[in-house]
Order: sequence, then structure tokens, then C-alpha cells
Amino acid sequence: MAKLGKRTKAAREAFAGKENVSIEEAVALVKNNAKAKFDETIEIAMSLGVDTRHADQMVRGVVGLPNGTGKTMRVAVFARGPKAEEAQAAGADIVGAEDLMETIQGGKIEFDRCIATPDMMPIVGRLGKVLGPRNLMPNPKVGTVTMDVKEAVEAAKGGEVQFKAEKGGVVHAGLGKASFDENKLVENVRAFVDAVQKAKPTGAKGTYMKKIALSSTMGPGVTISVDSATGN
Repeated sequence: MAKLGKRTKAAREAFAGKENVSIEEAVALVKNNAKAKFDETIEIAMSLGVDTRHADQMVRGVVGLPNGTGKTMRVAVFARGPKAEEAQAAGADIVGAEDLMETIQGGKIEFDRCIATPDMMPIVGRLGKVLGPRNLMPNPKVGTVTMDVKEAVEAAKGGEVQFKAEKGGVVHAGLGKASFDENKLVENVRAFVDAVQKAKPTGAKGTYMKKIALSSTMGPGVTISVDSATGN
């Protein structure tokens, strides 16, 4: 059995016997034990009682975190003419049409969010097999297929987070950095949990939110009481 390092051992001891705690307790525990040499991301994972193979049980949405993510978001926009100029003025990192499609088809994906005007979707649609698995495909349901390019780019740059239930009904996201103030992390976690709660699909049966866990990039996780997080 591999020998645990001092930092890992100390973190595990700090987390021992602590589960189903409040959001405030979880944030404090995770933040105070994020001791890596870089600014770790505070991550949430939620296990939902849904079967994503059924369309009426799909969970997806978007939430603007009140305190941002602490991450520099690189945004690509498919647009032409005035809308391309609007995207550039709003701070988009990459703007294009067929040329951008060819770049992506060539395997060069240097962005974290992809936005498109509706008229660009016939072009973007050809990239489904590339962008889809990376959760980068523009979608009107989360505001990334829109004529309001300026608002979409600014929202992405301002700390908006998309979420989508993956196989097994798990939703996960980065909600800030370990360097954030505890209260700001708590606000971000609450905003995200509320958004996922409101995105409950019509086909969900039984218990919707089954488990919530918080962790840092390099640290162990701690479970949060679902009842306290959702106000039940």
C-alpha cells in the first residue's frame, strides 16, 4: 500500500467523521485544507435521481454565479458581419464562421464556451461530434444560440456556469477558487444548488437530489446535507 504524504494524511484526518454537514461547514473545511502550491478550484458534484437516457429526465441549465468562478473564460463565437463585430467588441476571444469551423475540425479547440447566432447553426451543426462530447455545442436552452451576442459573451466572461447531467445523473462544476472569501464561496454554492433544484425535469421520479459533495482540486471531498442545502 502506498504511503500517504503529510498533506494528504492531514486532510483526511481533518475530514474524518464529517459528513452531511451544512454548506458553510463544507466550504470552511474544503477551503482550509486546500494546501496545494496553486490556487485550487472548489468543485461540486451532485448525484441526481434521473435517468439521462430519457429526454424528459435530462437536466441542463445555466447559472450566473454571484462571485464568478475565478477562471478566465475563453469564448468563441460563430457570427458574421455586424454580429461578429459585436462579439469582438464584447470581448470574445475567437470570432469566425467557416474558417472557425475548419480550425475546430482540425483539432484546435482553444475555448471554454461556444456561442453562435441562429443563422450559423447549419455550420456549427457539422461540429456536433467534436463539440458535443466536450459540452461545448451551442444550445438555445442555455443561451448560447442567440442574436444577443453581446449579452452572451459578457455573461460567459462574467462567471456564468453551464451544467448538464452526465451518465449516471451526475452534475459537476467548478464554483470558485480556494483563495475566495468563505462567504463568497457559500453564495456561489447556494446559487448553483438552487439552479439545479429549479432545473428538475418533469420526468424525474422519487428523490431528485440524492447526494451533494464539495472538494478542492487536490483534496478529499465532504458531503453536504441535501435537506439543509435545499431548505427542506
